[in-house]
Amino acid sequence: MPVGNARNVAFWVVLLVVVMTLFNVFSNGSGAGNSSAVPYSDFLNQVESGSVTRVELDGENATFSGSDGTELVTIIPTGAEYSSELSQMLVEKGVEVTAKTREESGFFSLLSLLLPVLILIGFWFFMMNRMQGGGKGGAMGFGKSRARMLTEAHGRVTFDDVAGIDEAKEELEEVVEFLRNPQKFSRLGGKIPKGALLEGPPGTGKTLLARAIAGEAGVPFFTISGSDFVEMFVGVGASRVRDMFEQAKKNAPCIVFIDEIDAVGRHRGAGHGGGNDEREQTLNQLLVEMDGFEANEGVIIVAATNRKDVLDPALLRPGRFDRQVTVPLPDIKGREKILNVHSRKSPLGPDVDLRIIARGTPGMSGADIANLVNEAALMAARVGHRFVTMLDFEKAKDKIMMGAERRSMVLTDDQKEKTAYHEAGHAIVGLKLPKCDPVYKATIIPRGGALGMVMSLPEMDRLQFFKDEGHQKIAMTMAGKAAEIIKYGGDTVSSGPVGDIQQASSLARSMVMRWGMSDKVGNIDYQEAAAGYMSNGGAGGFSISAKTKELIEEEVKRFIDDGYDLAYKILKDNYDEFEKLAQGLLEYETLTGEEIEKVIRGEDPYGDDDDDGSAEKDTPSVTAIPKTRSKVKPEEGDGGMEPEPSA
Repeated sequence: MPVGNARNVAFWVVLLVVVMTLFNVFSNGSGAGNSSAVPYSDFLNQVESGSVTRVELDGENATFSGSDGTELVTIIPTGAEYSSELSQMLVEKGVEVTAKTREESGFFSLLSLLLPVLILIGFWFFMMNRMQGGGKGGAMGFGKSRARMLTEAHGRVTFDDVAGIDEAKEELEEVVEFLRNPQKFSRLGGKIPKGALLEGPPGTGKTLLARAIAGEAGVPFFTISGSDFVEMFVGVGASRVRDMFEQAKKNAPCIVFIDEIDAVGRHRGAGHGGGNDEREQTLNQLLVEMDGFEANEGVIIVAATNRKDVLDPALLRPGRFDRQVTVPLPDIKGREKILNVHSRKSPLGPDVDLRIIARGTPGMSGADIANLVNEAALMAARVGHRFVTMLDFEKAKDKIMMGAERRSMVLTDDQKEKTAYHEAGHAIVGLKLPKCDPVYKATIIPRGGALGMVMSLPEMDRLQFFKDEGHQKIAMTMAGKAAEIIKYGGDTVSSGPVGDIQQASSLARSMVMRWGMSDKVGNIDYQEAAAGYMSNGGAGGFSISAKTKELIEEEVKRFIDDGYDLAYKILKDNYDEFEKLAQGLLEYETLTGEEIEKVIRGEDPYGDDDDDGSAEKDTPSVTAIPKTRSKVKPEEGDGGMEPEPSA
């Protein structure tokens, strides 16, 4: 049993025992726990017979010693006649009488009445403390800030641990310098920035940058999430904002890092609560604290978000977030630097060239690259390597981009053959069209949810997308279905191209509705207008007429049909190469770009690997990096033939 659960069980057991003990003590009366109760008539008979020598009166209870020396208790009936009769009898018989004061007995009576109430109050405080997480968020601390102060004991991170985002580092290094040496800037009239907003895709290193600021500045660093401000109780978020800034002012100069600020900083007026909405009240308090009547000298707010477009304009103005730092996906040089940072703790083999790996990972974020290095290390450890080789990196990259191999999946010969021709169609069209990204690898081994896949990788980061590239990309995407129809006929086409059709439709709609690449539709962003119209439930906003919708669908269909026709023509004109590649995939299952070229020429794809021709056929080339022009992630679905739906 975990330690935390054991403590909870022990607490409840102890509490139950204490409550039962106190109940028994006070329910049985004070001092009468070891006495035996007798009827009042027996007590009178014993007094009359002279066997009672001493009586102790305690309210309605009378305690006396019996003839055998045992302590006995009886209850005196209420009424003045009984009291006077008993007193006269005791005096006549010479019995020693003692009595307790009402205050002495009333204390225990009062305690027995208040004890259940006190227990209930204590239980309520305990449960409220547990509900609010204990500590500052306890029953009496709803409005306390949940910001945590980080110290070097939590693992110091510096700018040396951040790579691939040099421009963002330069922006924030100046903030650190301002904290270290404010006179350098203030003597020229410069003021310390009040806030810095880090904006960029997930995994690009925004939180890591914030930790590096804390490690470099050497000042107190508070961290909190945007969701920590919002509670179901109205006013709690605003109270926590006030408390957070009070703590920050006491520790100024300091840095406060708010992660995922969009949880509390979204546009006001978008919800149904209006100005009374809890989240909007929290945002209003945050705006006032950042730039209101009171100055927060020495308190710098650093926030991170993936969605700058949803933030309230008042939050983004100068005076609140003076600096808005974009943290983009790294380019090839940045990826190489990130690989150097994350591979420090991994012993690399002599054949590992990080620049080649960086060239083969376009569109990857810093988190993706860290995952790549970790997967390569795990694969090397799994097979007992002493260091991480280039082959381990290659396998890790394939696993991340295409999914894990499913070699245990049982496929019939007919399914394998159809998959091979499907993927061969993608590869041939991709090789023949100059604006398509070069084919990096083709496989008919099931990976992820696909029975086979053709991967295309750009060598350089893509900054622009052109119309002719889009048409050729659609043709390569539709080549799988064209290959099946050429080989097996239109009546036997499978459901495998479903993923290809989705990709081609998405690309064609973007070309027509967003990028203005259709002369008939024109240069109007219909896609954004349609998205805004649907997000409002079809009420208000910009609507598209029925005629325009029909025109858009006609253009989208024309783009896809033209791509299919082009792919069909290329495969017909190059049928021999198409057939050779399909047979090569059936024989070797996985081929890289260079090996595909050899198979098309009729050569042994592994013939040049070793002079004696003893190279293993299932070992892919690890240096085969495509050569092309094209900032996007690899097209993971190119040629992904999905399994047929089960009946």
